[in-house]
Amino acid sequence: VFLSFQVFGTIVWILVASTQIPLPLLQGWVMFVAVTAWCLSIVFLSVFLFGYANRIAVNWNQADFIFHGATFVFYFGAFLLQAATTSLHYLPRKFNSTMQETILSGREYNISIAASV
Repeated sequence: VFLSFQVFGTIVWILVASTQIPLPLLQGWVMFVAVTAWCLSIVFLSVFLFGYANRIAVNWNQADFIFHGATFVFYFGAFLLQAATTSLHYLPRKFNSTMQETILSGREYNISIAASV
C-alpha cells in the first residue's frame, strides 16, 4: 500500500508540475497534499522496513487507519480542486485587449485530467 502512495504521488507531482499553473492557490494545495502524503508514507515504510515498529509502543493498526483515513480526505479535497481547475479549460483569459486564450491549452487540459484521476 505504501509503495502505491509513492508511485501515484510521484505521478501527481509530475503531472501537476508539467502544466502551467493558472490557479496557483488551488494547484499549490494539490502539490502540498501529494508531497506530504509521499513523505509520510516514506516515514511509515521506513519504520516497518528497519524494524522500528517492534520497538515503538504504538497501536500500528490504528495509526495505519488514521493515516489512510486522513490521506483519503486530503487527496479527495485535492482531487476536487484539481478537477475544478480542469473544468475552467474553456474559460477565456485576456492578456490584453486584442488577444484572448483559454486558461489551459489542449495538452495542459489532458495532463490536468490525468492529474485529477
